[in-house]
Amino acid sequence: MKLFTKSIEDRLVKNYEIAKQGDEKKEEKLKVVVKLFNPTGIGTWYLTYMNPESNVAWGLAHLHEKEQGFINVAELKEFKGRFGLGIERDRMFESNKKTLKECEAL
Repeated sequence: MKLFTKSIEDRLVKNYEIAKQGDEKKEEKLKVVVKLFNPTGIGTWYLTYMNPESNVAWGLAHLHEKEQGFINVAELKEFKGRFGLGIERDRMFESNKKTLKECEAL
């Protein structure tokens, strides 16, 4: 399964353009676009925006602790866990509904 569909990637890049403007209320405007997870172990990522040139996204990573920061998308795509399974996209996650702060409570 591809991590990002074309529409998801377009929304991540669109949010990046909004984030670049330095709007003080961007936290409220920018919603989580996609949720990724490791099907065989720890690891959940909620991504808000992505720089299309560097392939680095901003979001919430929940490994041992929940932490907001930059996430290298190439590393997520290359990762292979147990049984050779990679990171997957949660297809049941409702895109553009929750902020990162709301996802921290999940």
